[in-house]
Order: sequence, then C-alpha cells, then structure tokens
Amino acid sequence: MHSAQLAHGAHEAHAAHAATSETQTMDCDVIVIGGGPAGCSVAPLLAEKGYKVVLLEKAHHPRFHIGESLLPANLPLFERLGIAEEVKAIGMEKWSAEFVSPWHEHNQTFHFADAWDKSMPHAYQVLRSQFDEILIRNSEKKGVEVHEGCKARSIDFLPDNSAVVQAQHDDGRESTWRARFVVDASGRDTFLANRFQIKHRNPRHNSSAVYGHFKSAQRHEGKAAGNITIFWFDYGWFWFIPMMDNVTSIGMVTWPHFMKTKGERSLQQFLMDGIALCPALAERLKTATLVSEVEATGNFSYVSERNHGSNYVLLGDAYAFIDPVFSSGVLLAMNSGFMAAEAIDTCLARPAMAAEALREFDRKMQHGPKEFSWFIYRVTNPIMRDMFMGPKNIFRVKEALLSVLAGDIFGKTPIWRSVFMFKAIYYIACAFSPRVAWMARKKRQMNIRPEDQSGIVDGGLGARA
Repeated sequence: MHSAQLAHGAHEAHAAHAATSETQTMDCDVIVIGGGPAGCSVAPLLAEKGYKVVLLEKAHHPRFHIGESLLPANLPLFERLGIAEEVKAIGMEKWSAEFVSPWHEHNQTFHFADAWDKSMPHAYQVLRSQFDEILIRNSEKKGVEVHEGCKARSIDFLPDNSAVVQAQHDDGRESTWRARFVVDASGRDTFLANRFQIKHRNPRHNSSAVYGHFKSAQRHEGKAAGNITIFWFDYGWFWFIPMMDNVTSIGMVTWPHFMKTKGERSLQQFLMDGIALCPALAERLKTATLVSEVEATGNFSYVSERNHGSNYVLLGDAYAFIDPVFSSGVLLAMNSGFMAAEAIDTCLARPAMAAEALREFDRKMQHGPKEFSWFIYRVTNPIMRDMFMGPKNIFRVKEALLSVLAGDIFGKTPIWRSVFMFKAIYYIACAFSPRVAWMARKKRQMNIRPEDQSGIVDGGLGARA
C-alpha cells in the first residue's frame, strides 16, 4: 500500500468509523465512482462476469457534458457493450475531420475511410446528455447497482486490502459500502488523485476552453454535414461539432494568457469576441443563434502520478487529460474501462497474477495519452501545420496519421513504423527550418506558462456565463 494511502487512511479513519457506526455498511465486489463513459464501460463488463458492482454518479441523467465528438475506434466498443444501435439512433454521422488554417489558402479534409484499416470509415457526433444516459441505463440493464444523485465523499483503504466508501445522496441520506476493488471514473473531479495529492498540472501543455451550443450554423452539404472542423486562430483553435436537431457545439480552446484578457466581459461575450477573431468560423456562424449558456473549463491539461494501486484504478479523465483537439477523450475513457475490467477480473479471480495484470494495465493506460500527446504538443507548430495541411503518403504516413485521428491505436493495425516515419519527417523538417522551429518552441513555452485565472474559471470544474 502506498504511503499516500496510509496517510490518507489515517486522516479519515476516525470519520469513517463514526459514520459506519451509524449507517449499515453494504458489501460489494467493485465500487465505481462516476457514471460517465469510463465508469459505464467497466461496470457492465464486470457485472457480466458475475461480480456485484455498485456505481455512484453524483448527477442525475440526462445531464450536460462536453466531449461530443466520437472516433471510429469507439464503434467496436459500442458493439461489445450492446449499445451500437442506440448510439446510431442519436448520432450525427461523422465521416471526416476538416482542418481550416488562416495561414493556408485551402482547407484539408481527412476521410476516415482512407485510414490504414478501411473497416471503420465513420464515427458519430452526439449530444452527451443522450449518449451518457444510454451508457448508464445499459449498466443498469446489465445488473449494475446504479445510484444517481449520490456523491462519494470519503474513502478509507483498510489493512485487509478492502476499501470503505462513504457517499451522500442528494436527499441528504448517507450510505457506506465496503468493496474489494475501487474504480475512480470521476472524470475531472479526480476523486482519488485529489485525495492522494498526486494530480499535477501537465508541464508540457496548458489550455482552457470556452464553449456553447448554437442552432442553425452553416454546415457542409450531404455526407459532409457531420464533419468536425478544427479552426486554427492566433490564440489557439476552435471546434465545430455538428449534432442532431441542427445543434452545433462550438468551443474555443486557448492559452491561459489569452483567457486572462477576458476582463469584465461575460463568458458569452468573450466567446463571441473570440469567434470574431476567426473569420472562417464567424462566416459559418453568421446566421446561427446561441441556444445554451456559455461555460468554461480551465486547467485543461493535467496528469496523475499513477493510475493504479493494489485495489484501485484511475480511469479516463480521473487519471489524465491533455487537450480535446483530436476528440480522443471518450475513446480513452471507454478503452480504459475495457482494460480495467480485464485487470480487475484478474485481480479478484486470480490474485497471484494481480501484480502482472496491473502492470499491463498501466502500460496500456499510458500508451493512449502518450501517442496523442506527441501530436497535440506540436499541432500549433507551423511546421506541423504545414504537414497536416499538405499530407503526403510516402511510407504510408498519411494512412497512419488517419489511423491515429480515427483512434485506431490500441489494436493490431500495423501503423507504428509509418508513425515513426511521420515523426522522423517532422524532425528533419525542423532541422531544415531551425529558425521557424526555434521560434515556434519559444512561442509555445510562452503560451503554456501558467496564469492566475481566478474569477475566469472556477478551478477547472466549469463556470457559467
């Protein structure tokens, strides 16, 4: 058991004992904290294996959430969970990803059908309130004991390798569970990472987001209507995510120093003023109407020191988050749930193999953020932008890049030699343009420096206009 656990356990042991003396402690095999994509992937998979699984979700579904753009690699996961048809019914088909640059005279569209694996040619854009409700209802159908409006308040890791979780329902009731294994799928609440004090700002990235929903934004015609579009501008980038019912999600992802220029403006005015700085996006929104409150999320990029212990795991955003530019959040969350289900089953059913299973879980968990991060850290570099806006398929690097954009990084698709070649071409280009590379590096270091954003966003949990 980690020293952080012991310290935390000692700090909360008295409170846990006092509470359990007043409320009955219920037993389960696995307790899942959080009812988003990560929690609602691991929970039904374990329930299907015969484990008693309890899931605690602080909100009531449906509830608002960002992260509406899914990847083609999500679709096989929907099939395995048995929700493919339900997601299809609420999803706007997304066949391509478009990049729009003010520094180039053309737009660049990446068609997922051109990726290495041709069997995943599209994905969906979804209203997350609908999508997440499908996931949590599926968990209930699969036998998970779901408690909505129930917020985990404290946790005590005991010497017998079990854990006691205390939670409060929104009607004031308190409940206590003793579990053999704990899954933290609490998203940006980072339940365990905060308690262990292992969550840190990512020193290699730092961004904030301001976002809202618009009606009647200008879309492309026909099959391209559901394309996600990324608009670069001087202070970061915008997402343009078409969804069903003529709703489009618009988000400005920008640097901390630009967020600080908000001043006395409302978040809504700050977003609209930002859109005005991106003429290509402003043109597509000239007849659109804002139909939601504008919200903000700060301290967007963070990472935890570890993603597991002997009887717990941290999944999805509860472990780390980098940047939404490649729409990887839901895929990484759901995939972490699948990986965790396999590891937890081994830990509970074959304890002698637990350490090896958790090491493999750790390796796979780090793989996704690592591969996406390399591109995310460089995507605003002029040299990388040029490669994105004029991709060549020498050594099949374009197909490999498309596979990464499609989220096809966990299977057996043999893209890695071509990904290596793409990176090599980038470094060679930097060597031939040292001044451009150096200036881009200096600008990035300036952009990601931390700024005090108090009063702009409330510590990363969201703020409303």
